[in-house]
Amino acid sequence: MACQSVAAVMDEQALLGLNPNADARYRQRAMAYFEQLKESQDAWEVCAEALAKGIYNDDHVKFFCFQVLEHQIKFRHASLSVVQQQLIRETLMKWLQSQLMSARPEKPFIRNKAAQVFALVFIMEYLTLWPKFFFDILSLVGLNPHGVDIYLRTLMAIDAEVVDRDIMHSPEETRRNTLIKDSMREQCIPSLVESWFQILQTYQLSHPELTCQCLEVVGAFVSWIDLNLIANDRFVNLLLSQMSVEELREEACDCLFEIINKGMDPVDKTKLVESLCQVLQSAGFFNVEQEEDVDFLAKFSRLVNGMGQSLVLSWTKLAKAGNVKDAAETLQAVESKVPLLLQLLVHEDDDISANIVGFCYEYLHVLKQLPQLTDQQKANIEAVMLAVMKKLTYDDEYNFENEGEDEAMFVEYRKQLKMLLDRLAQVSPELLLEAVRRVFTNTMQNWQSAAFMEVEVAIRLLYMLGEALPASHGAHFTGDTAKTSALQDMMRTLVSCGVSSYQHSSVSLEFFETVVRYDKYFLVEPQHIPNVLMAFVDHRGLRHSSPKVRSRVAYLFSRFIKTLHKHMNSFIEDILTRIQDLLELAPPENGFPALLTSDDQLFMFEAAGVLIVNGDSPVERKQALMRSLLTPLMDAFRLLLDKLPQETEDERQTALADCLSHAVGFASRTSKAFSNKQTVKQCGCTEVYMDCLQTFLPALSCPVQRGVLRSSVRSFLHRMIICLEEEVLPFVPAASEHMLKDCEARDLQEFIPLISQITAKFKRQVSPFLQQVFMPLVLAIFEVLARPAEDNDQTAALEKQMLRRSYFSFIQTITGSGMNEVMANQGAENMERVVFTIIQGAVDFPDPIAQKTCFIILSKLVELWGGKDGMVGFPDFIYKHIVPACFLAPLKPTFDLSDAQTVLTLSECALTLKMIHLKRGPEFIQFLQQEYLPSLQVSPEIAQELCQVLQQPDVKVLKSYIKAFFQRAKL
Repeated sequence: MACQSVAAVMDEQALLGLNPNADARYRQRAMAYFEQLKESQDAWEVCAEALAKGIYNDDHVKFFCFQVLEHQIKFRHASLSVVQQQLIRETLMKWLQSQLMSARPEKPFIRNKAAQVFALVFIMEYLTLWPKFFFDILSLVGLNPHGVDIYLRTLMAIDAEVVDRDIMHSPEETRRNTLIKDSMREQCIPSLVESWFQILQTYQLSHPELTCQCLEVVGAFVSWIDLNLIANDRFVNLLLSQMSVEELREEACDCLFEIINKGMDPVDKTKLVESLCQVLQSAGFFNVEQEEDVDFLAKFSRLVNGMGQSLVLSWTKLAKAGNVKDAAETLQAVESKVPLLLQLLVHEDDDISANIVGFCYEYLHVLKQLPQLTDQQKANIEAVMLAVMKKLTYDDEYNFENEGEDEAMFVEYRKQLKMLLDRLAQVSPELLLEAVRRVFTNTMQNWQSAAFMEVEVAIRLLYMLGEALPASHGAHFTGDTAKTSALQDMMRTLVSCGVSSYQHSSVSLEFFETVVRYDKYFLVEPQHIPNVLMAFVDHRGLRHSSPKVRSRVAYLFSRFIKTLHKHMNSFIEDILTRIQDLLELAPPENGFPALLTSDDQLFMFEAAGVLIVNGDSPVERKQALMRSLLTPLMDAFRLLLDKLPQETEDERQTALADCLSHAVGFASRTSKAFSNKQTVKQCGCTEVYMDCLQTFLPALSCPVQRGVLRSSVRSFLHRMIICLEEEVLPFVPAASEHMLKDCEARDLQEFIPLISQITAKFKRQVSPFLQQVFMPLVLAIFEVLARPAEDNDQTAALEKQMLRRSYFSFIQTITGSGMNEVMANQGAENMERVVFTIIQGAVDFPDPIAQKTCFIILSKLVELWGGKDGMVGFPDFIYKHIVPACFLAPLKPTFDLSDAQTVLTLSECALTLKMIHLKRGPEFIQFLQQEYLPSLQVSPEIAQELCQVLQQPDVKVLKSYIKAFFQRAKL
């Protein structure tokens, strides 16, 4: 029951901790008090009384009391007594009554919390205990502004709980919400709508903030109530009148948008939109250029977009249904909005323009579906094109060197415009091509005197045509079409008119982007390649004043070279000379920023490699050029590696190690130029890459910065295993020895693929080496896996899991390469130890990926050693360990047969059993029937059934039977 003396019961000391400025001790006490009140059977009632009687003036205490009440309603409502539930209702109504009499309203955060509590009580009790919820509130509140405010906030809180589609609800909550909405439609929605009308009418001049709140409520509720209650002359006229009131018109726009958005019959929707448009037009809202308030215009543009999209949707439905007359009328309605659409699309404010893009896109989609276009529709297409071209243009304020939020928004807006351009190309490719050609040609004729944004957009449009008018594999310049000749003319103009010298970074970037997008053009007119190459390598490209341009051009340069290297034979050495300074390793100690970052330089080294490898020079010349490219890297590497161990400062060490890593990375990147047609050997470059190996491998024994150095040298070794032949093999043992010293889980995990790669490529050639490295590697893995780790250390657990997988993959590679001697020659004890880890991996670790690999290995070992002439003692091992593994693994509770990956593991398990039968024959069947399956309490009938399936040739039947067998066994 309610407590008599509130002051005596509430913990005043704890309440002091509610103030955000209170010290930690008080705050902790307040938190503890909150928990106590939440969990108590009736102590929370003091909060109810405090609210009902207005005992506390402190806002934080009031908020606290509402929070306590909220918890009771949300989590304990069902366990409250009837009296307590009544107490909550009375408390809320008394508090609401006190608001009506108060001179000043509560702070917004308290009103919002109160509204949430009202909404929670409504959800819990409307269908059962409090069906008159709204009538009680409305009869109490009347038109009192403070009361109306709480009423409207409560409606929005109810919308959030019951209607808002962005909030996830359980199936039970969804059912409850549906019942609440159905009940409201039947019982109280007309009264609520009437209350909204009265509020809108009463307060539109005196209390604009209440009117805006009410408009928001109407917009929220209109999606699920009877539209006729709102879409009638009385209500719509009131909304339209509010479109003319400055403080209300943005909310009125949003409200009308929600009304328009409501799903309804297509003919009715067209009528509604048209009647609304008529009124808006006669009220002068379509005269967009006379409106100065951009915030309102952004909302109005969204409204027009909604009306346009609604009409298009109606047209689509009517056309699909074959309703020719109504479809024609709706299309006419769509067409009549196009002049307004164009005004908004071309508006200088991008938000206003962006809000209408959806309607514009869908209108173009309609035109695409029409069998024939009228002259007016063609004119509309052209007008949209011109608008898009105009709006793609940068403004003066765009900051190219330091792009912030505004710039990011413009980039996003440009993407929307690109969608329109692509759609225009689908509707009328000829018109688009002609329009772009006209703009491009006019601009290029006067580029010296044109503003940068005009020049940039002209080139940008040419670039965008590449995607808008698709061609397979970028073949824009093959076939004798109007498109081919137009694009060829524009490209010729671009590369010969001198615009690459324009002094603005955006124009420079667009020039190079376009040249590379249409690199196939130079296959048709290769005479322009030298001029473009000069632009790449001088102040216009790689030496541009803007780091952003230089960085992007480095990447584009490598792409350009890759496509067109066959046409560059006569000036390969000239290019290499011109870019020589860009191929230097930037030493860590010089304080000058390099022209290119190390990431950019990777592209330069790749381009240099492509030029050398694919040129027509004799082998000796290629060898000399490659050596002159790589020798400076090796020289610098040696010097820096000598310095590194002597450095004591961490920062300097890191800088040196990064520099060493870059040197290795650059050398590695040059090797990407080789191919099956142009191998390292054919180009005479084997020796220089072996020198690189000789130079880089000592870094593996460097006592500092091991992680960075090992990683880069390991990557280089991967590349060399691909590019070199057996010449790489002498380097592998020493490298392996260094990499296995003092290693962590991740080091091993990254080292194993290297050994697997060598094994897969060289097979028998590396058998002696593998026999030598096998146990050291395996023991290093065992040692790392055995290291203790914290129970809750997720990272360590994951690293161990990944290492385990890598280990099993390594064993699989060896067994799969047919080199059984590698394992067989490790001595009986080591062999046994390794094979037991495979059994353990198959059964004990709940990791289906690793388990699958283990069963593949076991199957392979049975194939290699399980036959009559196999390894001595192995058949015994099969019966003692491999057969049980095939049954114990799937019987584990963690073996989830509904998981796709686990089912794949089970398939491999079945194949292992099949392989045992293949190698051991009737002896295996006898073992299963007479010894093993009886030990698992499998009935003789089921055992016989399984053995029959095992003896059938069809593996598919076995796989599905095994799955059913274990599903039954787990029931």
